[in-house]
Amino acid sequence: MANSRYDLVVIGSGPGGYVAAIRASQLKMRVAVIERDQPGGVCLNWGCIPSKALLNSAETMESIRGAGKEHGIEVGEIKLDFKRVIARSRKAADKLSQGVRFLLRKNKVDYIEADGVITGPHTVALRPVTGKPAPPAEALEGERILIATGSGEKLFPGMALGDGVMTSREALAHDRVPQSIVIIGAGAIGAEFGYFYQAFGAKVTIVELEGQMLPGFDAEIAEELRKSFVRRGVKVLTGHGFKSMARIGDGKGASDSVGNGAGGAAGDATGKPDGWSVTLDAAGTPKTIEAEAVLVAVGRNPLSRELGLDAVGIEGDRGGYIKIDDSFRTTCPSIYAIGDVARPPLLAHKASAEGVAAVEIMAGVREPGFDLLSIPGCIYCEPEVAMVGLSEAQARERGIEVKVGKIPFRANGKAVAINQTEGFVKIVASQEYGEVIGCQIIGHHATDLISEIVLGRTLETTTAELGHSVHPHPTMSEAIMEAALAAEGEAINF
Repeated sequence: MANSRYDLVVIGSGPGGYVAAIRASQLKMRVAVIERDQPGGVCLNWGCIPSKALLNSAETMESIRGAGKEHGIEVGEIKLDFKRVIARSRKAADKLSQGVRFLLRKNKVDYIEADGVITGPHTVALRPVTGKPAPPAEALEGERILIATGSGEKLFPGMALGDGVMTSREALAHDRVPQSIVIIGAGAIGAEFGYFYQAFGAKVTIVELEGQMLPGFDAEIAEELRKSFVRRGVKVLTGHGFKSMARIGDGKGASDSVGNGAGGAAGDATGKPDGWSVTLDAAGTPKTIEAEAVLVAVGRNPLSRELGLDAVGIEGDRGGYIKIDDSFRTTCPSIYAIGDVARPPLLAHKASAEGVAAVEIMAGVREPGFDLLSIPGCIYCEPEVAMVGLSEAQARERGIEVKVGKIPFRANGKAVAINQTEGFVKIVASQEYGEVIGCQIIGHHATDLISEIVLGRTLETTTAELGHSVHPHPTMSEAIMEAALAAEGEAINF
């Protein structure tokens, strides 16, 4: 390590931290990054990347199963080596993690393996991490400090992991498909793993307290996804809250409560696997579901504890998020925070964009402020879901008069040709000017298609401009053009 004094010390090397560090180095700052786990943080190692590798395997499995029916291609018996499915996803994560290490080195950012604790407005103490080399110094000094520690998986009180109880992190390394699984939570993680396990043959039940899947998303999108999952054989229970769960023992009537450290045998004498009895509440009526495994996907907690925030007077809210201003500055003027630890939405690309914005504001090359409505939200199950800006309901709640254009993919030539006709594109625009203020997409490659709308909103585009821009034929993106035309009352193909 060249020096223990820096212009910027970043705590965390996830998609917010490492991107911020690189941009700061480009702006001629001397930068160090402190990381206690692996380069790339939770997203790259235990979230975004390995989960998308698993979902790609699930999509491949669906394609193979449907090949004989839809394409006239005969295949033999399908054999599954699930350990290789998991190993492939881990390999993808490891490769990109090493890529982050290389990028930091290339940009002359000092990468330090340690646990960072803030001990002063300009000081971060370095604590050793088991299995890592000893830190090169006791502490680092920085003119500024940037907190980018991300978030961790959330559990209900009294829950204990193990014996088939998992969060997304454990599921990413669980190398056996359960016969049945209850997924608690129908947000992005619940939907993605619900699709994944169903594609590999598990009996899946998704439980959600709210009245729809994907709470916070457009209601039409959520209902379309629910119907798609039901067609696939997934049982979806909305309006059902988790109450408790108990261990189903070895088939001899024994059961143990969650959290008491009960172990589990492989199964009883009949071959039935051990599992869990999950009790739900539906408007005051209890319901019990039994399954071999339980995946808890009820959100994430910001990793703001044990950072030493109290020592420098950094304030947080009741949820543990660090309070920041329009410059990402905390209540300690020399310390900043970005990404999951600062505020929702908890998205990797939002953290990266905030990281760039924060260091550019520090360097004086950018004005304060950040538009959260410009951040797209994406879910990578099949059909994919993507959105940006305001939904129709949100716009009307704000008193905005809107016009809406909606086109189903069954009216799109490319979608019909490749047999991917599920879903639709919905564009929300202001009635007065036709400015695009939001878009929701559900369908094949929705997460790629949304980028056109993200760019359009940056450029303050209108539905007339989108609709009159010639899109190549046949492509899935024509649905965006047609939805824009529909908002103008000029739809051609629907």
